[in-house]
Amino acid sequence: MISRRTFLSILFGSCFAVISWLNFAPTANALGGKLPAINQPAPDFTLPTNTGNGKISLSDLHGKWTVLYFYPKDFTSGCTIEARRFQQDLPKYVEKNAQIIGVSADNVDSHAEFCDSEGLKFPLLADTTGSVSKAYGSWIGFFSMRHSFIIDPNGILRETFVKVNPSIHSREILSILDELQSS
Repeated sequence: MISRRTFLSILFGSCFAVISWLNFAPTANALGGKLPAINQPAPDFTLPTNTGNGKISLSDLHGKWTVLYFYPKDFTSGCTIEARRFQQDLPKYVEKNAQIIGVSADNVDSHAEFCDSEGLKFPLLADTTGSVSKAYGSWIGFFSMRHSFIIDPNGILRETFVKVNPSIHSREILSILDELQSS
């Protein structure tokens, strides 16, 4: 039989371990896996899209700042709010030479319908196997986690966001983008 004090100590330690694993403490992991390292080359990708020539690669974005945001599913409430905020702020991103790219496990047809229904003018990439989401530590089960990354014009990962509030996330990214571009 253990004492109440020992029990509480074990309970507290266990809770702390779970909270750390869920990334409430700063670590290199997120719920979706290991995050790529800041100030290192961003993981390369090529995925099908609902826009342009049908595929987008990280190398296509060389010379621009890239906001790569992962989200769970087209047409869901949080994902719709987040996409609308990015679209609303799109002129500000264009002024900053920044391209917004959304990624989810939905297919190209779903992305095309989502863009049409919401008036989105930025590309959404279809990561149906989760390979790119896994490379960015953003894959859990069958969908992408709500994580975002800022990649500089040379393909270097400059910022990671794992605790994303869809309602204010675009403003948050614009603020960090200002800081990164002025440093």
